[in-house]
Amino acid sequence: MSKSGFVPHVVPGGATELPRFASGRDVAIQMRPDQPVYCFRPQVLAADMDAFTSVFPGKTAYAVKTNGDPLVMRALAAQGMSVFDVASPPEFAAGRAVSPRSELLYMHPVKAQSDIRLALEQYGIRVMAVDHEDEVAKILRIVNALDLDPEEFTLFVRIASKGEAAYELSKKFGAAPAHAAELLQRIHNIGFRCGIAFHVGSQVEDAGTFERAIATAAEVRDAAKVPIVELDIGGGFPSVYGTDPRRPAPVMPPLPDLMASVLDSVRRHGFEGVPLVAEPGRVIVARAFSVIVRVMLKKGQRLYINDGIWSSLSDSWTGKLLLPVNHIPDPARRRRSGDPGKMMPFRIYGATCDSVDVLSRPFYLPETVDTGDWIEVGHIGAYSLALRTRFNGFYPDTFVEVAEPFVAPEFIPHASEPHPRAVHDPGPRSDTRGEDVIAPPAEH
Repeated sequence: MSKSGFVPHVVPGGATELPRFASGRDVAIQMRPDQPVYCFRPQVLAADMDAFTSVFPGKTAYAVKTNGDPLVMRALAAQGMSVFDVASPPEFAAGRAVSPRSELLYMHPVKAQSDIRLALEQYGIRVMAVDHEDEVAKILRIVNALDLDPEEFTLFVRIASKGEAAYELSKKFGAAPAHAAELLQRIHNIGFRCGIAFHVGSQVEDAGTFERAIATAAEVRDAAKVPIVELDIGGGFPSVYGTDPRRPAPVMPPLPDLMASVLDSVRRHGFEGVPLVAEPGRVIVARAFSVIVRVMLKKGQRLYINDGIWSSLSDSWTGKLLLPVNHIPDPARRRRSGDPGKMMPFRIYGATCDSVDVLSRPFYLPETVDTGDWIEVGHIGAYSLALRTRFNGFYPDTFVEVAEPFVAPEFIPHASEPHPRAVHDPGPRSDTRGEDVIAPPAEH
């Protein structure tokens, strides 16, 4: 394990640098992998980082939780990223490993006292988030024990801000407006500098979500009547995923338009001149990775692949995201049944023995897809590597570098196509422990 706490990867042939390929298709055809292979596109990562920082005038703190892999962290640091949103000692180390002078923002609202001490004493962290007075007391105890001046620190009060997003994040963290105002007053009276923070959720689906959160922040500011030194607008900025012609996704404006709307809200609610912070993750890293998976078995409109919700594809399950895919036929298979031009929705079953290892959304693929073919699953850079488990012994960890961006085909499905849930498919009813389980998760 590296000093950053992240395990080094498997590189084909034991090389020290990632093998390079022109495209995901080349990876599949040349390597013929039976295990998933991650395709890293550093040029896409750099472009998406620049796309965000070019429209956001404040401090951009990359959210390490999204993908703290050393490949990503090194590439971001090389591109100029020097501020990181962190939540734990391994994330502290990951930021400093690639940028020794980086600023670390400790924005987890609930922290172990030992981690707070480590953050202050060893890493020199001076920015933290809270949403309860007991968390303020924890921090103050360490500040006093280390004989530090509270005026060195900015404490952001995290406010609750429910929003329309694939992942709604206000249920666990965030103080109600009246409580948040009291916390700001308490923090100010101690001598800490005061900030307001919110996080509208991951993969925002309603452009008005930021407007409502900023309005709440203004309400809290006006009630607290203390100087606010920074406003942290969090993350939630969406990336691009697949489109299901039967279930249209919420239409979000392009990032420049969305950011213009956010900044307009900042001005209208009286935060003009207040330094801004953002914690983007998904919008920067999602498109930088794809994964090549193999079809292990085809059963009608059910495909069993060598990846799943316990490895790279949990985002599809928990966030109900439709992942874009490309079919890569195995050239060794000469005879195929069906129409290669007819796109079909296939229900996707993962590699493990757990019967809940089923993606919540289908893959749209040619009718001719078959056992032994490969599928390139795009835009999996966010919350894939970070959420991998070793359940059942499956753990994808082979990486290559790919030059061409991932591009999914555009198509119009045949009107007569059955949805995979409409096909008679009783599916497995018990898991490997002999326990009764729910049917594969319904699509939302």
